Order: sequence, then C-alpha cells, then structure tokens
Amino acid sequence: MTERMLVAAVQMNSGEMLGENLSLARQLVKEASEKGAQLVVLPEYFYLMGKTDEARLSLGEPFGDGPIQRFLSDLARENGIWLQCGTVPLSGPDKQHVFNSCLTFNPEGECVGRYDKIHLFGFQDSKDTYQESDTLSAGDVVTTLITPFGRLRPSICYDLRFPELFRTAPAPELITVPAAFTHTTGLAHWEVLLRARAIENQCYVIAAAQTGWHPNGRQTFGHSMIIDPWGKVLSVLPEGNGVVIAELDPSVLAEIRQKLPALQHRRLDKH
Repeated sequence: MTERMLVAAVQMNSGEMLGENLSLARQLVKEASEKGAQLVVLPEYFYLMGKTDEARLSLGEPFGDGPIQRFLSDLARENGIWLQCGTVPLSGPDKQHVFNSCLTFNPEGECVGRYDKIHLFGFQDSKDTYQESDTLSAGDVVTTLITPFGRLRPSICYDLRFPELFRTAPAPELITVPAAFTHTTGLAHWEVLLRARAIENQCYVIAAAQTGWHPNGRQTFGHSMIIDPWGKVLSVLPEGNGVVIAELDPSVLAEIRQKLPALQHRRLDKH
C-alpha cells in the first residue's frame, strides 16, 4: 500500500432466496463502488442464509466455475473494483460437505486468491447447539495476498478467535473478516476481538457481517466495521443492510509501526 485508498464492508440480512441475495449484494457493491471504494468485502454466506445449513450443499461449485463465482467475477469487472466475496460454497470431499471459501477477484474479474475457512464454529448452551463441521470441510492453508492495499490476510468469522492465524510473517497490512457472528457471541466478543487483531498486528481490519434474523431462526450481530492499526473504529453500521467505508492511510500504518515497533520486538524463539 503506497497511497491512500477507500475500502468498504457490505452488511447484509441474507435470506433463503439465492436470487434475492445476489440482487441485494449487487446493489450494495455498486453503492460502495459509486462512493469510491476500491476494495469491497461481502459478508460470510452472502448468497444464502436458509432454513438449514444443508441448503447450501446443493449450491456447491467446483473451484473456477459456477454461477456464484461467475456472478462475483462479473460484479468485480462491472464496477472496476477488487472484490472479496465473503464466502462461496466450493465442492468438498463428499456430497455432505462443502468448503466455506473466501475468494478474491481483481478489477478484471479474475480470481486471484482462495482461502478455505480453517476453524469451524461449534457452540452449545442450554438453548442453542450448532456445529459447522456437520456440513463444512475445514481448510488447512493460511493465505496471504499481495494487493494494491498491501499484504492482505483473509479470514472467516470464527477464525477471528485464533490470533496465531494472523501472526505468520510477514505481518499483513490488512486483515479481512467476512462473518455471520451470532448475536449472543457478537454482543460479548465481536468488537473486542476485531480491535485486538488490529492492535496486535498493527494493521487495518475490514469486517463485513450478516445482520438481523434469518430463516433458520438465528440472529446475527451486524456491526460491520473498519478499524485502523491503533485499534480505532473508523466506521461502523450497527444494524440493517448497507455499507461502511473508510480510508486506508499507509502513513498512519507506518507511523504506528515505527513509534511502537511491537512486531519487531516479537521473540519467536521464546514462543
């Protein structure tokens, strides 16, 4: 990242109709582009939040081809932007599982990066139980993309709770977090974790979230936000469909890393 750039996080209340979700995504990405965003991040499961997780299995696509991937490629090219898709269901090892994959498209519509969600969410209390591993296969490769926005480390939702995912050298200048955080965990942990990842890695964080109630009866937390390397929230949307936009300033990042060179002070030999 050598110059200031505008970036955006899209927040959506996705439902069970694929066409309606894609139409909303197109509308919000266009809005972000028209406001000057050069990188736009969609939320996890932007394409479908149905009555069951199994509903996504029928939408699984081979990597490199499929209607959702073609939609995203066209969307990036039409708007002349870098587009990170939130997640796409890519074919897994069997018909009962898909990979929850974050794809990145350049302004020409070319897919230039794939990250498969490594950490699969599991939660249980007296009221709720949820296991992503029932329908998802876990990835096993940490991804770093070289982009005009600097070194970009994609992650997905639950990955946010595992700081080691973001600490492999060289340090990223930008972390992206498409998510569908539950309202229960989001209320307690979402902003705290996002700001922690920004502070400890001295980088920008873009978090694009699902919001509101969905056909499966679950409520997601919303609060899409963009955070600077000092941990300051630059922009946030608490609820509803929309976009948040903020500026990435390389001079701010460089100044913070120079004044407080924590990344240089890491003693990897002692970890």
